[in-house]
Amino acid sequence: MHSRTYLFTSESVSEGHPDKLADQISDAILDAFLSREATAKVACETLVADNLVVIAGEFRTSDETLFDEVHDRAEEIARQVLRDAGYTDAATGIDPDRCEVQVRFNHQSIQINKGVVHADGELGAGDQGLMFGFACDETPDLMPYPIWLAHRLVKRQAELRKSGALPWLRPDAKSQVTVLYEGHKVAGIADVVISTQIERGLDPAWVTREVTREIIDPLVPAKLRTANFRLWVNPAGPFEIGGPNGDTGVTGRKIIVDTYGGACAHGGGAFSGKDPSKVDRSATYMARYIAKNIVAAGLARRCMIQIAYAIGVADPVSVMIDTQGTGSVPYEELEAAVKNVFRLTPSGIIATLDLARPIYRQTATYGHFGRSDIDLSWERTDKVEALKSALG
Repeated sequence: MHSRTYLFTSESVSEGHPDKLADQISDAILDAFLSREATAKVACETLVADNLVVIAGEFRTSDETLFDEVHDRAEEIARQVLRDAGYTDAATGIDPDRCEVQVRFNHQSIQINKGVVHADGELGAGDQGLMFGFACDETPDLMPYPIWLAHRLVKRQAELRKSGALPWLRPDAKSQVTVLYEGHKVAGIADVVISTQIERGLDPAWVTREVTREIIDPLVPAKLRTANFRLWVNPAGPFEIGGPNGDTGVTGRKIIVDTYGGACAHGGGAFSGKDPSKVDRSATYMARYIAKNIVAAGLARRCMIQIAYAIGVADPVSVMIDTQGTGSVPYEELEAAVKNVFRLTPSGIIATLDLARPIYRQTATYGHFGRSDIDLSWERTDKVEALKSALG
């Protein structure tokens, strides 16, 4: 059992962060395809910079008119994502109505398609790779506490901005949470950082007081704050230039924010803009589903899963379970139960989790896991009894 005392830090970013704008646009394009064709193949990348949005990728549909239709709608889809995030004009970070939008759609490689779609209808993995899933008992959503709290801080920032409670907030924001651990148990919160874009000309001390009162105090329990707790609000000074006007954003650059805040290994593959035949996305969701059900079943307090695939091959080349010294059953028995209960081919994952649906834009902000605010199939704990039964 891990027994040392240490600090661990995770971060999150708001829906107005440039990288998250890119993720949302890519997933909105994906949803546009899946809303019309469940088997559409999509690999969509987005770049946002200053007053420019570039959308590019590879796509395959059985109906050629769908390819053309989404291509023609892509510009307006991107503009609507910018509006929904809270951008209104260049002064806020990007003008959704006047920015330049470039669209470059290509057809998916025929060789990739033939190698992945088998003659019997089974799907092989869309690419090689290794994927990880994780769960722990630190929070009600079975997520690590640092990333769980970091997401909630930036989500509250957005809610207060949108409701008009703090109308001087702007869309771009980041949070960071440092937690004191004793072994695997949360012992305190040592540091919280909030960097939030604001309107021009505000007094920094006043901003700190308002952010503390409206964002920090409702979410950061006083009883968990360490004796030397530190709060940093815009520690680099006034944050008035934000969004794409301040930083370039690209799809797939917030993979640690999207997952477990660094508390779990990561295979390197991003999610947004990828249809569920890409195991970077679907197998990572399945790994979370497995890990969460193991922890929910009381078989471990912490669980990390690795699943790996070869391109074009349906069955995983490896499955590894690590309960980090907290498990209650031998690894061999747990791995056998997992293989018995869960379908790990791409087709099996898509069917089990019902992934061939336009559900992805909502996952592109505030994390893909631990989302009690939306209904995500991989967050369900409906395999608890099956796991217990398989273990006898």
